[in-house]
Amino acid sequence: MPYTFEDRIKLVEDRIMKACERSGRRRNEVQIIAVTKYVSLDMTKSALEHGFHHLGENRWQDAQEKWETISEQVDSEADNQPIWHFIGSLQSNKVKDVIGKFTYMHSLDRLSLAEAIDKRASQLGITVPCFIQVNVSGENTKQGISPEELVPFVAQLSRCKSINPIGLMTMAPFEAEPEQTRPVFKALRELRDEMQKKSEHGSTITQLSMGMSNDFEVAIEEGATWIRLGTILVGKEEE
Repeated sequence: MPYTFEDRIKLVEDRIMKACERSGRRRNEVQIIAVTKYVSLDMTKSALEHGFHHLGENRWQDAQEKWETISEQVDSEADNQPIWHFIGSLQSNKVKDVIGKFTYMHSLDRLSLAEAIDKRASQLGITVPCFIQVNVSGENTKQGISPEELVPFVAQLSRCKSINPIGLMTMAPFEAEPEQTRPVFKALRELRDEMQKKSEHGSTITQLSMGMSNDFEVAIEEGATWIRLGTILVGKEEE
């Protein structure tokens, strides 16, 4: 793997472009979330300076210093204003720390969490765009609702007026051969398409958050609109 950040950006962009070409998609249909959970504040700032405005973190205690420092240092009108994505599992009692700071939630997986997010968002007078996490692979180690639970879960979300379900998210098993993840990503896309036909929220559930450093090309070929790239893009720094 190239050693400089610029080299990694070039490599990733080239691979995204080729995946888009293979699947007949336009490059602007795919957004990158730079997952900064394993890197320093300085590297996170560098990602912003290189145009990666969408930043992903999975625990508030790890993200807090970055969020607070960058919020203080970056002008709210600046071009490099960060847009934070919470991509990890969230406990209901941590909602107060996250909602209002992170624009997007990628791990909505139970009604109790939805109700906690809705309550906090209502207090703040905001609406939170959320991805519903679906455990397509059925792995015990993965979070998310089952595919069979999706339709009734979305119906229940209609009570949460401060939540906007914009899409679905999944994590595929780590495979030595990324092609083996294709059935997972294909299944999530098909679930999204089914939701658009069946649910009153169908018109809003358009996005697919899927694909990480090991398998993002296959995810793009299967319709990913958001890919979550950590090690392959920003690297990984040891504490």
